[in-house]
Amino acid sequence: MTTVQQILDAKGHDIYFVRPDDTVLHALQMMEKRNIGAVLVKKDDNLVGIFTERHYARKVFLKGKSSPKTRIREVMEQDVIYVEPGQSAESCMATMTEKRIRHLPVLRDGRLVGLISIGDLMKSAVADREFNIDQLVRYIKG
Repeated sequence: MTTVQQILDAKGHDIYFVRPDDTVLHALQMMEKRNIGAVLVKKDDNLVGIFTERHYARKVFLKGKSSPKTRIREVMEQDVIYVEPGQSAESCMATMTEKRIRHLPVLRDGRLVGLISIGDLMKSAVADREFNIDQLVRYIKG
C-alpha cells in the first residue's frame, strides 16, 4: 500500500504558495508558470488556505470580480483539509471523493511538507497495478 510519503518522495516536495494579500492575478500567473492547478496560502509560515482553479471559476470569474483587484483572502478556502505523510494513497482518494476536492496539503507535526493532487494519486495507483501485473506474469511464467 503506497503512502503519501512515498508519493512525495517520487514527485518531489516543491510547494508553491501565495500570501493572503496577494492578488488573484498573481496566483493565476504562478499557477500558469508552474503548470499547477492550486496554490497554498501561507501567512507567517502557517497554512491558512488554498486557492484552486475551481475557486477562481466560482468565486472570481462567475461573480464578475477583477483578478488584478481581488485579494486571495477574499476567495480562498480557509477550511483546509490535509493529510499526513503516513496515510495511504487509498485513504487520500476516499477523502478527495467524499469532500469533492482535488488537492491535499501534507502536514507533518503541523508543518507543511508537500501537496498531492488527484493526478499524483492516480499515477501511483497505475504504477501499483502495473507492478502487480508484472509480478503475476513472472509468477505464471515460472
